[in-house]
Amino acid sequence: MGKEELRWNEPFISHHESAAEVFTPEDFNEEDQLILKTTELFVKNEVTPLIESIDQHDHENVKKLFQAAGALGLLGIEVPEEYGGLSLNKKLSGLVAEKMGAGGSFSVSFNIHAGVGTLPYVYYGTEEQKHKYLPKLAAGEWIGAYALTEPSAGSDALNAKTTAVLNEEGTAWILNGEKQWITNAQVADVYVVFAKTTEGMTAFIVERSFEGVSVGPEEKKMGIKGSSTATLILEEVSIPIENVLGKVGKGHRVALNILNMARLKLAFSNIGTSKQALKLAVNYAKQRKQFNRPIISFSMIQEKIADMAISIYGAESAAYRTAGSLDNVFDCADPLDDRLRELATYASECAINKVNCSEVLDRIVDEAVQIHGGYGYMQEYEVERLYRDVRINRIFEGTNEINRLTIAKLLMKKADQNGGIRLETQLSKQENRNKQFIQLSKWLLNKTLKALTNSGINIQQEQEYSRLLADMKKEIYVVESVDIRTKKAIQKNGKEKERLKEMMTNVICEESFRRIEEMAVSVLSGVVSDEAERKLVLEEIRSLPLPLFSNLFTQKREIAERIADHEKYIV
Repeated sequence: MGKEELRWNEPFISHHESAAEVFTPEDFNEEDQLILKTTELFVKNEVTPLIESIDQHDHENVKKLFQAAGALGLLGIEVPEEYGGLSLNKKLSGLVAEKMGAGGSFSVSFNIHAGVGTLPYVYYGTEEQKHKYLPKLAAGEWIGAYALTEPSAGSDALNAKTTAVLNEEGTAWILNGEKQWITNAQVADVYVVFAKTTEGMTAFIVERSFEGVSVGPEEKKMGIKGSSTATLILEEVSIPIENVLGKVGKGHRVALNILNMARLKLAFSNIGTSKQALKLAVNYAKQRKQFNRPIISFSMIQEKIADMAISIYGAESAAYRTAGSLDNVFDCADPLDDRLRELATYASECAINKVNCSEVLDRIVDEAVQIHGGYGYMQEYEVERLYRDVRINRIFEGTNEINRLTIAKLLMKKADQNGGIRLETQLSKQENRNKQFIQLSKWLLNKTLKALTNSGINIQQEQEYSRLLADMKKEIYVVESVDIRTKKAIQKNGKEKERLKEMMTNVICEESFRRIEEMAVSVLSGVVSDEAERKLVLEEIRSLPLPLFSNLFTQKREIAERIADHEKYIV
C-alpha cells in the first residue's frame, strides 16, 4: 500500500455513540436481576411442565399462563404504569424475552402479545384506546395479536388486499379480507389489523367479538405447534371510527416501527433458546461416553461447544447494545412523534440483530443435535423439538433475505447522503490486535461501498451484492459491540477475571475479519470489470498490514472447558 494512509468511515457502521454509552448485560442491576429470576422461575415452574400439552393445542392452559404472566408483571414491562404496566425499558423487555426463550411454543405466543400485540397501543393509541385495552393486555385478561400478512402479500406486507371503506354516515369503517398465519389467532381477544383505504394503509383495532370476525382452523406446522396460527377472516366487519390506530393512511408507519421492535424482541428470544440448546449439548456431552471417555473430552466436540458459546456472546452483546440505544431515544424529553421518527432510524440495527440471532440459533441447535448423535433425532430428547421449533425464526418478522435487503439499502443510502466515502480516521499500529481487525474490517467495507457506488450497480436488483454488504455490516456491528463490552469488563474487573470474555473477543474479531475479507473480495471481483484494475484492487487487500493470526484452537479448548465446568453458558 506504500505510504497511503489506511482509513475507514465510522458513521456508516452505526449511530454515533461513545463506548461509555453502550449498554452491556453486565450493566443490569440487582432489581433487574429480580425480574430475570422471576421470568426464569415462571418458565421453569409454570411453562415447562405444560409444553407437551400446549403443543397439542391446549389453548385453555395457554390462556391461564397469560394470566399468570400478567399477575407477575411480565406482560406489562413496556406498558406505562397509568395503564397497568411497569413503565420499564427495552433492555428489561429484552431480558424477559430472552428468559422466555426456553418456553417452547409459549415463548412465541408471549412475544407476539407483549410486542406487536401491545406496543401499537402504547405508541400510537389515543388516551381512550390506551385506557380501554392496555390494562387488559398487561394483566393477561385479554390476549393480543397482530394481523398484517396476507395470502398474496408475504414479504411485500404493505401490499394488502384487505380493504376498509368508510360508511355513508361516516361513523364506521367496513373491513373485508383475510389475514394469514396470524399468531395467537385462536386465543386472541383483540387484533391490530392493517387494511387499505383510499388514503393509504391504515391500522385498526378489531375485537374478536365484532360481528363478521371469524378464525380459520389451526395450521399444521413443522414446529412451534403450541402457538396458535390461523387465518383471520373479516366479512363486512363494522369498526367504529374511534378504533383507528394512529392516523388514517399512515398505517405503514405503525407497521414498520412495530416490526422493528418485533425483530429485536425475536432476537432476544433466540438468544435464550440458544443458551438452552448449549446447556442441553454440554450436559449430554459430559454424560455420553465413547471409547471409554465422555465425548466432551474430544477436541472436535470442544470446538463445537466453544463456537456455540462464542456466537451467543456476540449475539447478546449486539442485541443489548441496540436495546440500550433505543432506550436512550425513548428516555429523552422529545415529543413522542419525534422519538418514533428517531426510532425508525434504527431499522438497520434491529434487522441486523434479527438476522444474526436467528442464524446463530440455527447453527447452535444444529450442533446440539449433532452432539446428541442419533439420540438427537428422537422425540424423547428435547433437542429434537428445538430443531423443529427454531426453523421459523429465519422467516418470522420478515425473512432474513428481506432484512438483508433493508440493511444494505440503508447502508448505501447513508453512503450516498454523505457524498460517497468520507475518510476520517487513520489506522494506528499502536492499537491492540482486535481493534486493528475491526479497523481493517471497516476499511474493507468502505472500499466495497466506494466500488459499488462508482459502479452504478442496483443492489436491490443484483441482490448478491446486498447480501454481502449486509453481512459485512452485521459482522462489524457484532465485533464492535463485543470489543466495547469486553473492554468495559476488563476496565472494571481486570484482565485475569475477564479472561473468558477476552478469549471470546479474540476469536470473534479474528474469524469475523477473515469472513469480511472474503466477502469484500467477492464483491470487488464482481464490481471491477477491468482485469488490470481488479488485480490492483485485490493486491491492495492482500497487502493490508494484518496483525499476526493466533492459535484459535487452544483458546477454544479453554473456552469449552470453562463452559463444561459450569454446564451452561457463562461469561
